Amino acid sequence: MNSTDLVYDLGSGDGRIAIAAAKDFGARAIGIEFNPEMAQLAQRNVDRSGVADRVKIINGDIFVEDFSKATVVTMYLLPELNIALRPTILKMKPGTRVTSHAFNMGDWEADVEIDSPSKAFYWVVPAQVAGEWVITGMESGKTILKLSQHYQKIGGTLQIGNESQPLLNPKLDGATLSFTYLDRDKSAHFVMMAVNNNELKGLYKSRSYNDNVITGKRL
Repeated sequence: MNSTDLVYDLGSGDGRIAIAAAKDFGARAIGIEFNPEMAQLAQRNVDRSGVADRVKIINGDIFVEDFSKATVVTMYLLPELNIALRPTILKMKPGTRVTSHAFNMGDWEADVEIDSPSKAFYWVVPAQVAGEWVITGMESGKTILKLSQHYQKIGGTLQIGNESQPLLNPKLDGATLSFTYLDRDKSAHFVMMAVNNNELKGLYKSRSYNDNVITGKRL
């Protein structure tokens, strides 16, 4: 977290997380608290902490307020609320960072889980990449990338001409897709591409170990 981040603390309580985001990291922060008395307390704490220029507390409903512009989302909510918020969070911009104290989000496996000093979970919102993509600039023949996806976990195949092969070590980190494949000569090449809705753009290491630009479009 840094000064370029916009942090939304969902269920902000007395405001301590939003205040810490501003004081310790220089971020802008907005807390959403349903209880009006607690929201007022949180705002008083913000004012006393001297970070009112960077922190705002909203007395509102986390299922109504728009937090889609957040780059970081923090939560300390009941498990059923985490699950209910999951579809909204998954629609956020890929690369958005999400943390939850104590409780997970069901079958959306955390990217990082810690147990000390307390239980916490961390996710990066993944881009939606499932489907077929036509890739240009990688091989001389028609190249089709076929991807399956379960949250940030992906798998798939690469079809070069009439030959198909499984992707090696496929990984999706927010909006960054990477994998290794074997060319017709069975030489391994590493591919890394940025996902932008229905387009891919990135680089791969060619046979001469140069970085070649490649692009992709969703079919």
